[in-house]
Amino acid sequence: MFQYAAAQSADKTLQQSSNTLKQISQTVFGGNSLLVLIVAMVAAIVLGKISSIILRRISRAFGKQADAATNLANVNRFRRLETWTILLIAAARVLFFVLGIYFWWTYTHPGNRPGALIGASALLAVIIGGVFSPLLRDFAFGGSMMAEHWFGVGDLITIEPFPGIQGVVERITLRSTRIRGLNGEVIWISNQNIAGVRIAQKGVWTMAIELFVNDPIKAEVLIDQVNSLLPTGPSLVASPLGIMKADRRSETLWHMTAIGETAPGREWLIEKTAIDLLKSIDEKNRKQVLVTDPVARYADNETERQFARAVNNAKKVKRTRRPKKLSATIKREIAEARSDKKKR
Repeated sequence: MFQYAAAQSADKTLQQSSNTLKQISQTVFGGNSLLVLIVAMVAAIVLGKISSIILRRISRAFGKQADAATNLANVNRFRRLETWTILLIAAARVLFFVLGIYFWWTYTHPGNRPGALIGASALLAVIIGGVFSPLLRDFAFGGSMMAEHWFGVGDLITIEPFPGIQGVVERITLRSTRIRGLNGEVIWISNQNIAGVRIAQKGVWTMAIELFVNDPIKAEVLIDQVNSLLPTGPSLVASPLGIMKADRRSETLWHMTAIGETAPGREWLIEKTAIDLLKSIDEKNRKQVLVTDPVARYADNETERQFARAVNNAKKVKRTRRPKKLSATIKREIAEARSDKKKR
């Protein structure tokens, strides 16, 4: 009995939805109905533009606060607010569009229940979903990325599986992401094509150069000479090389670590250019300072801490019992066997 009633209710809802679609097709092109629809859509567009202007001003205010903040936690918080504000722009436009359709329907069909419109909308959603499934996939991927806070506006990122796509995130929507490349080009990528994201912490890559020298004072002078030749700037060498550690290994050998920061994609300025300059300048000195060729590597305090933790945990192996010592009798027998073997 219950199943029969449920089937009747479903058939009734489907019939109402079908009738609603027929009414829409018959009245949407009518003079009065079409005029109301146009007015409702124009109002939705105007309200969407007004809301987008307001929200963009709010997002720029959050961006300025993020740029002025000195604490990294505050920077991330303001960037997250900036990102969500930009996402609200698209959500507000969709909301005003839906409200415009609802106003048009209720105004031109005062005798029909809103539930019929909801049923018709659900049927239309199923039909449209099959046609615009790629667009819906973009929305799904974009919504999940925003919910999990993959990245935000102002972050320096590299898109996987496209390592050549890297730059500053300028805009995020549920459908796509806009990036400003290091060469100034604007890159749009649909969210469903983003398999992964690499985010530059603090907006830069930290690089270290390991040096083995015979004189730490002359090594510092050598580093200063290299810094004077390296191109600096937000998109080049963000922070010049500086000596962060110096360990004395012997009377004539020092191990020194110089650390600098570059924009993503500009690591070669320290990995290659800085090392070539170090060797070139040192070769021209009367007494060379470098004992071996310098070696460049990535450097990050949090990364080194996590790797140190992993290595320390890996060393915690289960101890095995030590083998018992051989008795004097067994040792004597082994020695005699070896002696007999040599005589043979």
